[in-house]
Parts: sequence; structure tokens; C-alpha cells
Amino acid sequence: MIQANRGIVEQPHRNLHHLPTMSSKTPSSPASPPSLTDTVAEKIRQQLIDGQLRAGQRLSEAVLSEQLEVSRNTLREAFRILTKEGLLVHEPNKGVSVSVPSIAAIIDIYRVRRLVECQALTQAWPRHPAHKRMQQAMDRAQAAREASDWLGVGSANMDFHAAIVALADSERLSALFSDIAAELRLAFGMLDDPEYLHSPYVDQNAQLLTLFESGQTAAAAKTLEDYLIHSERTVLAVYARRIE
Repeated sequence: MIQANRGIVEQPHRNLHHLPTMSSKTPSSPASPPSLTDTVAEKIRQQLIDGQLRAGQRLSEAVLSEQLEVSRNTLREAFRILTKEGLLVHEPNKGVSVSVPSIAAIIDIYRVRRLVECQALTQAWPRHPAHKRMQQAMDRAQAAREASDWLGVGSANMDFHAAIVALADSERLSALFSDIAAELRLAFGMLDDPEYLHSPYVDQNAQLLTLFESGQTAAAAKTLEDYLIHSERTVLAVYARRIE
């Protein structure tokens, strides 16, 4: 077993095809807006996606309740939601901390990403409104790269791929990707060289978007599949070196 701040902690394999969040996060109808607890959980989830919280980090109820301007009872309910999703871990007498993804989870995440994202690109209309979100995310990534803001590059990259999933016009798939993105960003955060991880994909995202907007959806999907395979190998190789 490796300590959370030194490497990976192997956890029981989770099948992402049966995530409990598919039911717990089913979008509400306009007449039933999200509860305060759901809103708080989503804010914490977004902090994970943006890389503001790192794998293994212990969470302070006092700090977070003040930051989010909610009671500790509401925060604890949000913690329960995120613990069920596998993003947080509660340990008796120790409190709540951010989960550390396992190698098995990373492999499963990339499997699901290839199934969902590549299919979304293949079947989408090139002028789908989500292509504007892809362009905006790519612009942010390029600006962040110019500023050597690699955390910002990583966040923009997550937004780019969320926009790809949005091409499928499925709120459930988008909710699923939100969970996957949060867990994947935790894995990214454990790597020591974010520039090495994120820099190559800025230009590859631009190439992918060009193919998609020109109507070459099959070529765009194949480019994305190769891209995701390379990304998975990069992450797993770095993880393996941390374990040694």
C-alpha cells in the first residue's frame, strides 16, 4: 500500500458502467430545481475537475463551509453524495479526504471515454451548438499555454472534452462525464509534470476540431481514439514510475 501523497492507492475496482451517480444525478425537471445539497456537491465536484483539490487531500469542514457559505450539516450531506460517487473517502475518526484513483479505475475511465466521446463525434452534426464550446475551450487552453498556466490548460482540456460529450445531446452522459472528469483530474494532479501531460493536447484538440467542423467526423473520431490511447499510456506510465 502506498501513501496517498507518494503514489497510488489500489482500491476495489469500480465498474463505471454502473456508477450510482447515473440515478443520483439524473437532471431535475425545470419544476424541480437542484437542492442546496446537490448544488454544494456540484461546486465541490467542479473544484475537483478544475484541479483545486488534489488526491489524498483532507477536507476541512470549517474551511469549506465558510468558503461555500453553507452550514456544516449541508456540507456533510454533500460529502455523502460525493462519497457514494467515489470522489471522496470518509474514514472514522479521521474525517473526509479526496479519493486516490486506482490504476484499474484509470483504465476503466479511458475505456468509457473512448466509447462515449468517439461515438459522440462520429454521429454529431458538425454545426451542433456544442462545437462553439469546443472552440471556446480550445481558445482558453491556448491562452493558458502562452501564460504557462498548466493548471488552466488542464481545466480547459476538461471543458473541451465535456463539450464533445455534449454533442450527444444526453444530459445523463454529460452527468456521467462530470464524474469521470473529476476522478481523472485527480489522477492528473498526482503527476509531477503537468506541462508534459497537457501541452501536446492543445494542438491535437485544434486538429480534432478542424476535422470535425469540416465534416470529417469519422476521421475526427479516429484521431480522438488514438489521442485517448496515447493519453492513457502516458498517465499509466507515470503512475507506474511512482509506485516503483
